[in-house]
Amino acid sequence: MADFKPFFGVLPTAEKAALVSAVPYDVVNSEEAAALADGNSLSFLHVSRPEIDLEKGIDLHDDRVYEQAAKAFERLRKEAPLATDPERHFYLYRLKMGDHVQTGVIGAASAEDYRTGVIKKHEKTRKDKEDDRTRHVMTLRSHTGPAFFTYRKVARIDALIDKLTREKPLFDFTSPDGISHTLWRVPSAESDVLNGYFHTDVPVFYIADGHHRSAAAARTAAECAPKNPRHNGTEEYNYFLAVAFPSDQLAILPYNRALKNLHGHSVAELLALLREKFSTTECADGAVSAQGEFKMYCAGQWYLLRPKFDVSKLDVIGRLDVSVLQDNVLQPIFGIDDPRTSEEIDFIGGIRGTKELVKLVDSGSHQAAFSMYPTTVAQLMDIADAGAIMPPKSTWFEPKLRDGLVSHDF
Repeated sequence: MADFKPFFGVLPTAEKAALVSAVPYDVVNSEEAAALADGNSLSFLHVSRPEIDLEKGIDLHDDRVYEQAAKAFERLRKEAPLATDPERHFYLYRLKMGDHVQTGVIGAASAEDYRTGVIKKHEKTRKDKEDDRTRHVMTLRSHTGPAFFTYRKVARIDALIDKLTREKPLFDFTSPDGISHTLWRVPSAESDVLNGYFHTDVPVFYIADGHHRSAAAARTAAECAPKNPRHNGTEEYNYFLAVAFPSDQLAILPYNRALKNLHGHSVAELLALLREKFSTTECADGAVSAQGEFKMYCAGQWYLLRPKFDVSKLDVIGRLDVSVLQDNVLQPIFGIDDPRTSEEIDFIGGIRGTKELVKLVDSGSHQAAFSMYPTTVAQLMDIADAGAIMPPKSTWFEPKLRDGLVSHDF
């Protein structure tokens, strides 16, 4: 069963929470981070993207980058200020984006659970990104960016969360992107009750987002243990920051594809190749209404594509829409063997909508774009349960969790 426990949270004051909170480090580049943090010395981007306070163009893995992160974190502790709760607590975190609302529990997840598969993954991680996150965490001696977990809903956890969120929150603000963020501290007694519920009622967690954070946390625990002659497995370095949401509350948006060229084909040739495996019908827009369908935008026209073959006969990975597109279109027609490394494809998060695809193609920077139906949470869990790995860029979760609201020192 899952080991998910309350911890000594490190939080900003209610008055400064909105200023401190920041988008995750991996959804912005250096220039975007610098623009978001401009004029706001309390932005957590000074910690998560510390290169913004160093010379432009610095190697992101330079020693000075990690040293700057530590300096910025210590400065925020004093200036925000960031204070450590004197008792262990869970925290509740609600995000509202338009009509969508999701409420999760912030707690300390077990690195051992990650190693043994109680925390299930569905993506491969890259060593360079693991190295970066591990070094960042070890330098700060704190987990400052939460992993994003989901679990199959539990009625009595839902009921307790519903009761607790009727109380006055610690923070309640709307970020510049229009998403509201509300946070409650769970009282000690109820934190103990919630701890018991997770231990008995939640056999596994699924990583929705944050595979590199989770992998780095496991590496951090493995590095710290040999240095402690009294290591017993209960130390804080054996746990890391995570927010766990019931699966029925999550929203996955499509992860669309844009191609820089037609791989030597004319538009007529491309359509002829597509018709070997797909029906193609001209349509008015890029909205995809069902799994197993695709929309393509090329030369000023949208096309609806439907497979002529029986997708249901494919295996759990092969029947994913992203796999159908990769295996039957991107690889054989466009020559994209590995979308992780190909420079001929860009991935466009669904939050940007299909208008972004039209913009890219009409501008001439890309020649074709594919609009997709989002992967479902059920598919994600089925694949993780099977011990399988999803193709890259299969899921785009919104809204994004903010960094800086709660950190976990060790």
